[in-house]
Amino acid sequence: MRRIHLACLVVLLAGLPACAPHLVAQRGIADPDGDLVRMHVAMQRPFDKTGPMFGQERQRHLNYFRVDISVPPTHQPGRIEWSQGDTDPARHFVVSETKVLPGGSDFLKAVRSTRNAKETSVFVHGYNNTLSDAMFRLAQMQVDFRIPDAPVLFSWPSAGDARGYIYDRDSVLFARDALEDLLGQLTARSDERVLLLAHSMGAHLVMEVMRQAALRGDRQLLNRISGVVLMSPDIDPDLFRQQAQVIGTLPQPFLIFVSQQDRALGLAAFITGRKPRLGVIDGPAAVAGLPVKVIDFSRLSDGEAFGHTVPATSPSAIRILRGMMEQVGQGIQAFTDYMVLTATP
Repeated sequence: MRRIHLACLVVLLAGLPACAPHLVAQRGIADPDGDLVRMHVAMQRPFDKTGPMFGQERQRHLNYFRVDISVPPTHQPGRIEWSQGDTDPARHFVVSETKVLPGGSDFLKAVRSTRNAKETSVFVHGYNNTLSDAMFRLAQMQVDFRIPDAPVLFSWPSAGDARGYIYDRDSVLFARDALEDLLGQLTARSDERVLLLAHSMGAHLVMEVMRQAALRGDRQLLNRISGVVLMSPDIDPDLFRQQAQVIGTLPQPFLIFVSQQDRALGLAAFITGRKPRLGVIDGPAAVAGLPVKVIDFSRLSDGEAFGHTVPATSPSAIRILRGMMEQVGQGIQAFTDYMVLTATP
């Protein structure tokens, strides 16, 4: 029976589009008619590892750098226009400039010099992500959601390989101290805040870091988190409830983006014991009593990436979510406790 289960798992993994080789970010001159996204990266990876790193030794320390990414004028919402041959900045995402930052103090100084307010957005990527994947996805979201401030990318040592699911789960636990340290740096001053956006398994990492801070009694850090967005969270709902209870007072707003069309989380449920993950819940029962708001994107699924990145890849989802964000910026209550989004004609 065990052999049958293993055989089924191999077949499922072999069917994942993510099993195709990951593309690597290419360098180029920024297109003057496109958008330029500047971000700061803190990573538990060597500088020369922008692609898969399955089985390699994980780094304990963080490396820091600044990167400018040119997004082409022909960019379509939800897409990452990768270069798969000759690189053309008029048609492709390209890395136009990088600068290594020697240490945490240099990194912090660079972040503070480029943000317009005292809040820093921090993106934590998910399972099966290379550094190139994470940088270009964050740049795409910055442009599509019209976010002006330079964000921070925290890149934990994902294998960047669809076969590395268990490796990545271990890497999440390995990365907790590093992410907690990074958030502490970004909120060192009393008026500094961080907004956390996490995708997939990165959501598990964010919850573990907040739980760890609560167990340490570090309410200062928790109180300086201005909001949390978990997109397609790859977390057992029972574990999420326990994490939330340990954290105590959750940052607000606290948003969870879900979709029942998420086939990647369906596979994760198969691997972890057939229990649906938090990112596919179909009602408020799983989070009843918790101060969170759930946004259901099932009806906006575009089929991209196994339905695992709908809020970031579906043009309809981007348009609706961007409008809701603008309402929040105007002081309008745009989110209810459980919302099912539908595309307007």
